[in-house]
Amino acid sequence: MIIFPAIDIIDGKPVRLFKGDFATAHQVANDVLETAQGFVNDGAQWVHMVDLDGSLQKKPVNYDCFISVANNTPLKVELGGGIRTMQDIDFYANKGISRVILGSVALKNPELVRQAVKEFGDLVAVGIDAKNGFVATEGWTQGSDTHFIELAKRMEDFGVKTIIYTDISRDGTLTGPNTEQLVELNNAVSCNITASGGVTDINDIITLCNNNLYGAICGKSIYQGTLSLREAVEVCK
Repeated sequence: MIIFPAIDIIDGKPVRLFKGDFATAHQVANDVLETAQGFVNDGAQWVHMVDLDGSLQKKPVNYDCFISVANNTPLKVELGGGIRTMQDIDFYANKGISRVILGSVALKNPELVRQAVKEFGDLVAVGIDAKNGFVATEGWTQGSDTHFIELAKRMEDFGVKTIIYTDISRDGTLTGPNTEQLVELNNAVSCNITASGGVTDINDIITLCNNNLYGAICGKSIYQGTLSLREAVEVCK
């Protein structure tokens, strides 16, 4: 299982949120590149990055941060937030980003996902974020009546290979991932499933590993020291 340490960006600075609420944003590190290099030193090969400003403004905003990490560290960058057009995907693809995540558009403009997978293949992943099992969009500010499994199956039909699933109620809470929903999703589709939200300590990592998930995103647990990134990487080798 791949461990994805996370860097969420507002105004060019690494922050964390509680349950996706922008009002709870607080800075967790001083420098994006320094933070990423620390992840390299701990053995990470990927980094999960989110343009939080982009998710609200519906366009790429903090792109310099992401491109800098991609070009100045050996990390593969998985990036979400504000990626809404084929031009956005092409821009990042040509700047060294290894994977782009389509979130809100997967529900609101599924044809874009179909076109993106056709043109960019495995570079394209889909982020499915849910509250009480139903998909939320626009930086988690809007709900829907679409169940997360329904959307995942639709994305699988489009050829999407990687899905990042977030239970919003667990994100930034250090209360453990929603293993039940993750296992349900992993069994429902053939896509690679990455767990996001709630990872607290090495026991959560071992549980996710044992359930054959593709990846786990770890943010607050690393910054607050409840999880050793180095240990997590070693356990999942």
